[in-house]
Amino acid sequence: MESRPLLSAPSKFPSWTLFLAVCSVGIGGTFQYGYNVSIINAPTQHIHKFLNETWVSRYHVELNPNLLTFLWSVIASIFSLGGLCGALIGGSMAIQLGRKGALLMNNVIAILAAILMGISFPTGLFELLIVGRFLIGINSGVGLCVQPLYLGEVAPKHLRGGMAMGSSIFLTGGILTGQIIGLREILGAEAYWPLLLSSSCVPAFAQLLFLPWFPESPRYLLIDRGDELSCAKALKRFHGSSQYQREMEDIQRECFALDGEKPKKPWQLFTDRAVRWQLVTVVVMTMGQQLSGINAIYFYATYVFEQAGISAEKIPYVTLGTGACECLTALTCGLLIDRVGRRYLILGGYLLMTLWSIVLTFSLTYQELYPWVPYVSMMSIFAFILSFGLGPGGITNTLTAEIFVQSSRPAACMIGGTVSWISFFTIGMLFPFIVKGLKQYCFVVFLLECSLVAAFIFLVIPETKNKSFLEIKKEFHKLNFGGKSKEKETELNERSQLHDEY
Repeated sequence: MESRPLLSAPSKFPSWTLFLAVCSVGIGGTFQYGYNVSIINAPTQHIHKFLNETWVSRYHVELNPNLLTFLWSVIASIFSLGGLCGALIGGSMAIQLGRKGALLMNNVIAILAAILMGISFPTGLFELLIVGRFLIGINSGVGLCVQPLYLGEVAPKHLRGGMAMGSSIFLTGGILTGQIIGLREILGAEAYWPLLLSSSCVPAFAQLLFLPWFPESPRYLLIDRGDELSCAKALKRFHGSSQYQREMEDIQRECFALDGEKPKKPWQLFTDRAVRWQLVTVVVMTMGQQLSGINAIYFYATYVFEQAGISAEKIPYVTLGTGACECLTALTCGLLIDRVGRRYLILGGYLLMTLWSIVLTFSLTYQELYPWVPYVSMMSIFAFILSFGLGPGGITNTLTAEIFVQSSRPAACMIGGTVSWISFFTIGMLFPFIVKGLKQYCFVVFLLECSLVAAFIFLVIPETKNKSFLEIKKEFHKLNFGGKSKEKETELNERSQLHDEY
């Protein structure tokens, strides 16, 4: 056998090419989701007025209040339906067009959506606003599905967690940016709301400008396309000529282990015993993230701030603090994830959210009993947001991209995205009834959910830090095959050894 060249130690920091690739992918990916979730809150009253005026000009009668509520609900919630459709097509786009190609094509949808929302007011057609919100939902669904794929596949394994956190960093950055742009002093005034909604074209144009300069995912090029030369060129761009060989060997090892296996369809994963517990993990973690109570926190934030003596005019500026909290914790999580590990961060996040749910239940119950209690509630709200961002908010998407091999990953992201959007829509529909029925005791429901998810993480999910995709697959084989895990593990080891000898 030939002797191999010694490989230099891996760098503790990503190259500039990798860092800029994360930025280029993020600005048109999860940033769009966070931005479009956030900006719809600022012009609520202005859109109500537009709907009323349009209805009167068409039918010469006032718009019924119930119908107004219905139309506004459609405008707000059609985004979730679009996101679900985007999640369902995102994986197929990533396979057919490549990760980079899917993200670039996705921007066409965003630009069309921005045009329709922008011209809805001058044309007097609120239907264009509904269609535009649906399309920008599709864009967000595709971005949430494809971006973690790209980031997880271009990153070296010792930096994979931190780079995959780019999805959460840009998502929370989008929320914060939307809150800022939606202030009355910027684009939140009545005259500017069409411009505010159509401003989502700016990130789309930015991605179309910058992303073409970066290579396609090396794993996609070699494993899906069989293009070893392009894969090597992409790896050299991302990791440098002295570092790329280690990543090339890792990709070749995975390619050899897959033995020409084609990308799987989502429904095939449900019948594949080899990914049973990975699939259960994705469903539990995704539902846990959406149903953790973070929506209840934002619902109660305004009430708590008012009780603490903050005037109604200043509450939007205080709310910026919640957005800044999420953004700060996403950045912190990105710095910690490859040192502390995914398991400890996400387990700690859910346990802390359980604790703060207990504190909030008591503080909201006795909110008016003592003058200092509202400040305990306000502190608990910020602490809950910090705990969410440090664990579930950041690591859920990272784990989805890590615990599957190349042939199953796009389908798994489609399933995860679909569960996420259905959970998002369901909690949006049921949450007002939960709060109305249980009031502050709704947090009892959320603390039970958080504690159950924490128990699942403790019992099921292995640590994935500094492990290759094949090593993570071996960890799950013990759960998926029980007594047969030794045979399957031996088979995987033999394949890996055969590749090394080859």
